[in-house]
Amino acid sequence: MQALSANLLAPPDGNVKDIPGLLLTVRAWIATNDAAVKKINLIVGFGYDNSTLAERRHPTREELDSVSRDIPMLLVHQSSHLATVNSKALEVLGITAETPDPAGGVIRRKTGGKEPDGVLEETAFQAAALKLLGQIGPDGAKVFFKAAAELWARFGYTTAQDGASTPSSVAVMRQVAAAGELKIDVVSYPVLVMDREFVKANASRDYKNHFRVAGGKIVIDGSPQAFTAWRDRPYYKPVGNYAPGYSGYPSTMPEDVVNLMTWSFENNVQVLTHANGEAAMDAMIAGLSVAQLKHGGDKDRRNVLIHGQFVREDQLDAFKRLQVIPSLFPMHTFYWGEWHVNQTMGPEAGQNISPTGWVRKRGMIFTTHHDAPVAFPDSMRVLDATVTRRARGTGRVIGPQHRVDVMTALMAMTIWPAYQHFEEGAKGSIEVGKLADLVILSKDPTKVPATTLGELKVTETIKDGETVFRLADKPTPGAKGALADPRSNDMFSRFLTQLAVYGDMANLPPYLQQPGTIAYFQSHSAAHDKACVSRALERIVSAMVDGAPSR
Repeated sequence: MQALSANLLAPPDGNVKDIPGLLLTVRAWIATNDAAVKKINLIVGFGYDNSTLAERRHPTREELDSVSRDIPMLLVHQSSHLATVNSKALEVLGITAETPDPAGGVIRRKTGGKEPDGVLEETAFQAAALKLLGQIGPDGAKVFFKAAAELWARFGYTTAQDGASTPSSVAVMRQVAAAGELKIDVVSYPVLVMDREFVKANASRDYKNHFRVAGGKIVIDGSPQAFTAWRDRPYYKPVGNYAPGYSGYPSTMPEDVVNLMTWSFENNVQVLTHANGEAAMDAMIAGLSVAQLKHGGDKDRRNVLIHGQFVREDQLDAFKRLQVIPSLFPMHTFYWGEWHVNQTMGPEAGQNISPTGWVRKRGMIFTTHHDAPVAFPDSMRVLDATVTRRARGTGRVIGPQHRVDVMTALMAMTIWPAYQHFEEGAKGSIEVGKLADLVILSKDPTKVPATTLGELKVTETIKDGETVFRLADKPTPGAKGALADPRSNDMFSRFLTQLAVYGDMANLPPYLQQPGTIAYFQSHSAAHDKACVSRALERIVSAMVDGAPSR
């Protein structure tokens, strides 16, 4: 969805200043993505903001109709609380003058009448988004996945990891791979609590048409910046209505972590474990320790800690003993560095998020990631943050003791991830006998000022000796209308969070589906940062593939 959505943000993150400019951007995006639009039968845009448009209003359904009357159009507001749709979308949705406003939502009407003007708010928008995305169908889902792999190649990735797959999404990925439409390798880790037997039956070290299921995923807690990571101490200054001493909470209980870890050891399944808070990592260590006592620690499992933002030094000692590979998230220092220092951890402890220095002091390897859609898959931003740890906006260095040199940061993106995936014999370095997976950059990252690393561009990506991406000398017409900016990605993440909020609302009894209830869910929407968002994505994919209810 990120790869196949028009960027409707205002400058400097986009080009939309007024409604004519918005319509022009959408037309240009359609022209550039004509084949995909026809395949998915939907036009999607993200990020317009009526407050920044010269007209200070939302575009109307008639204005969107001037772009297309035949294909449904969904333009999501930057807040992700509302959207504007065209007449075709209203037709598909079955929304007419007689349609009542849903509980917790509004179908805006034309002045002086009941006819919808195209703007849908809150639950009206969320239900519409799920239905429109669901009607894309299996073929459209394949287009989305293919576009995602192409987006990764654009940023220099020759192997991509889907770190929270579902059986439905695996089915889509396999179909695209079988059709020979994957240009890069994709490694999948389905969520174990959804269907561990599916993981056991499908896990393999061998690719088939550039795709394989490699292991399983456990999600123990949530997001540190959203105060849902499970800590062993209170948050520093959490923003919101939190009780004194609030320290987050688990999304998977410790006893379930032990059960899942023991199962993974018994079945020799590699596991990636999402754990951000100290208490979550204590649960992970306990689970691994019990599993190792029961089944031994002699096998080469290469289990992975994902994120580990608040990891303690003693926990790193335990991870080294348990042969866990930390996959850290240094881009947090860029996007949320100031937030961690001022709100989540405090001025002193906040210096130690994503502590790559502590990892290297222990002689351990680490890998890095971007966690899209939490952050945009910009490989050079990952490199920059790992080396410089500069916070966005202020430029303050968050944890100077954890900065690493460029070569170490590059190894954390190449040979060490190859090892993490059991692929170091074929990938990760330029050697005779290995795959010709290569990336050409605009400049040598070892010879430019560290403060300019984020400005480097991937000019060519080569997979198995074949060029799968080459940077055009001149921009493709309409390319600026693509959703390709980190801030546009923040907005996309908000959209997924709002879908999760809607999912909670839709499961309540009708008498509770009231404005006050949805306001409560929205004020606590940070709690939907991980597991619930994964379920929101699963609902979308299931609706596409299986025609499942969009509820």
